[in-house]
Amino acid sequence: MSDEVSSQQAKQEIREQTWSLLERHNAVEPGVSGHIPAFVGADAAAARLTTLTAWSTAHTIKANPDRAQLPVRALALQGGKTVYMAVPNLATIRPFYLLDPATLPIPPTEAAAHQAAATFAPTIAVENVPGIDLIVCGSVAVNATGARIGKGAGYSDLELGLLADAGKIGTNTTIVTTVHPLQIIDRPIPETAHDFRVDAIITPETIITCPGSRRPAGILWDHLPEGKITAIPVLASRLQNRDDTGAKQRWS
Repeated sequence: MSDEVSSQQAKQEIREQTWSLLERHNAVEPGVSGHIPAFVGADAAAARLTTLTAWSTAHTIKANPDRAQLPVRALALQGGKTVYMAVPNLATIRPFYLLDPATLPIPPTEAAAHQAAATFAPTIAVENVPGIDLIVCGSVAVNATGARIGKGAGYSDLELGLLADAGKIGTNTTIVTTVHPLQIIDRPIPETAHDFRVDAIITPETIITCPGSRRPAGILWDHLPEGKITAIPVLASRLQNRDDTGAKQRWS
């Protein structure tokens, strides 16, 4: 068995255990398996996030579209911050929704829902995203080192990889996650080269500062199966540009 396969299996075991634990303790609605948990206390965790200096100084926020982080997106828009949210499955060539609080046609609490963004928010190319000050990601499980696991589709890694490739995130970009305390596990989480770590974990009751940041260097093309690249327009386009550039260099 390859290390990659073994790592994926170990991650899935952690996901299944965490989803089951959350349901047993009524910390989520039934049927959480396969999703970023919309946990009890998400509003309180979002409010605690706003006490961070990284929040108060942030002008641009990249946030995931899951319901667990809906209160975060709403507070950001209410506070005049611009929010960038990925198009589901990165299904368009312009893979991010732009939620500009200055031009919202509906109240921020409504605009923060991903269904609303799909209706009224323009999409924007990676190159047109400004530098991101703060990233808020969803997690299924996380540990005190900042290692985290999503729901397994790998889109968060790809989104950060695209932004890193375009120079939109760097060492000054803070990455955080909001979770229920039961999502914080006391065991190692397998990591591969495309995984990232968070700088802080925010629960309804506390903030945990993590010891060291880990950032993606960009898209790791050799980690992506051909089918995934062709299914995601922005990846297919960037790969074609890479191939064209390489051909020009070889013949110049």
